[in-house]
Amino acid sequence: MTTGAAPEPAALTDSRLAALCAETVQRAFLDYDEQFHAITSRARERFLARDWRGSYADAGERLRLYSDELEDLTQQFRTVMGERLCERNVWSAIKAVYSSLIAQSSKREIAESFFNSLTRRVFATEGVDQAIEFVDTDFDAAPIGSCETRRTYSGRSLPNLLHLILTDPATGFPEEHWSDLRTAIAAAAERSAAALDASDTIKLEIIGDVFYRGRGAYMVGRALRRPNDSSPVPIAFCLRHEQKRGIDFDAVLLGETDLAILFSFTRAYFRVDTACPYELVRSLRDLLPEKRLVDLYNAIGYHRHGKTEFYRDFMRHLRSSEDCFVAAEGTRGMVMLVFTLPSYDVVFKLIKDRFDYPKESTRAEVMRRYRLVFEHDRAGRLVEAHEFEHLRIAQDRFEPALLEELLGAAPSIVRREGGDVVIGHAYVERRIRPLNLFLLETDESAASAAARDYGQAMKDLAASNIFPGDLLTKNFGVTRRGRVVFYDYDELTFLTDCNFRDMPKATTPEQEMASEPWFSVRENDVFPEEFPTFLALPGVSRQALFTEHADLFCADFWRTMQQRLRAGEIPALYPYPAARRLPQTN
Repeated sequence: MTTGAAPEPAALTDSRLAALCAETVQRAFLDYDEQFHAITSRARERFLARDWRGSYADAGERLRLYSDELEDLTQQFRTVMGERLCERNVWSAIKAVYSSLIAQSSKREIAESFFNSLTRRVFATEGVDQAIEFVDTDFDAAPIGSCETRRTYSGRSLPNLLHLILTDPATGFPEEHWSDLRTAIAAAAERSAAALDASDTIKLEIIGDVFYRGRGAYMVGRALRRPNDSSPVPIAFCLRHEQKRGIDFDAVLLGETDLAILFSFTRAYFRVDTACPYELVRSLRDLLPEKRLVDLYNAIGYHRHGKTEFYRDFMRHLRSSEDCFVAAEGTRGMVMLVFTLPSYDVVFKLIKDRFDYPKESTRAEVMRRYRLVFEHDRAGRLVEAHEFEHLRIAQDRFEPALLEELLGAAPSIVRREGGDVVIGHAYVERRIRPLNLFLLETDESAASAAARDYGQAMKDLAASNIFPGDLLTKNFGVTRRGRVVFYDYDELTFLTDCNFRDMPKATTPEQEMASEPWFSVRENDVFPEEFPTFLALPGVSRQALFTEHADLFCADFWRTMQQRLRAGEIPALYPYPAARRLPQTN
């Protein structure tokens, strides 16, 4: 902005005001991008220093950055535009000027979503407005000057290629930082060669920079087994730095399934430095073709643009489909209304105006818990929920009984307007099969495996300082990869806020026969010995859970985990099965 007193908005022409405002948005976006890059870049030094608390703090700071920047920008606009803040003709001109300003940016799709976030804060638009939002991108081609995100390694034996990749000065770590790298490489080469059905891999391609998340670092790419391989194998090298002795080459992931779990929508976002998110995301989609753009933008930390990509994809699907929204399968919720479009794999969750007895929470409390999940390490066990406001969908796309239920149970956020239904607030999550239904419809082997993973899910959540609150199987689901995850957050809380108690022993016949507790129970008291009475697992699945995870039903397990967390310990959680880990030397 120019020095001196700013001119009054009323004294400016539409074009001058539009130019001034567009430049203001661009500066704010560049500031956001600079801070995003600075936080992301710290991941490497955090990993090398084994500064896990700093790493998790950085992840939280980066999540909050977008909203903080938009809040400041909105306040600037109220000052700059004054009484002209809601003049749509000026905003249409701002958008046009801004589009020209970001045309040469390698992150212009992120910049478009940034602008959309501003307009929706100002106007609270119901539906979308093409005149003042980038409903569809303004650009048909890839960003100009976008950078190549793949590095190719070839012409050597597989062990030598692995050594070259892991110690590459561009992205790897010098050999002195490693713990017994050559032994680990030998094991990795043997396993990889067997899986790839080749003694030597002709070419390895690594995509982007190192992907950091939690206590791990990952090099991601693909293996080509012959020249012009039409079916390259996705591959990831997993690094840990748990000991002072140096970095461990911990695991090799091979194939789309392994990488899909690594990039799951139930995990926190990676910190990976990239000059061009557009190309990085599309390189990742070559490896994971079943992942949508929303999933991959989310995975690298651009969750707001992920929402943009979801909305565009969802609108395209609505235009090309004819089925109606219906109530989602599973037990009806006491707090949330859940519905879905059968041909599209997400669910929409709305908070009821009044909760069913005995729920005593509030809308604000439920929203706080969803915010907690967004900011917390989801540990591969919490489903990501995107928050949307002012959705507008044609009324004839709703099954009549569902629409009446929505209008009756959530009238404060659902209304008819013309031929549309306007939804003031909703959470959108990936649709997964409810665990209680899965256990009834699958075979004994799959049911037993799911029950064991259900127990492991509780332990993984506990290790990340989360207690689900309501452990009923109806609140858990099974992903298409067979992982059990939790998706009902209205009673979720920090594990360290709970009081895990042993059941008092009855000392009189009257106490033993009492239908109500004869001892005092405070709000946060939890009695793990009671869990078996309400965990209704059918047949062999119940036995599988109790055989492998009997410690879940003892207060000592939970209190021990609390002690570890309160002592500052951050338990290690691996985004891959133990079978993928390489033998480690002492």
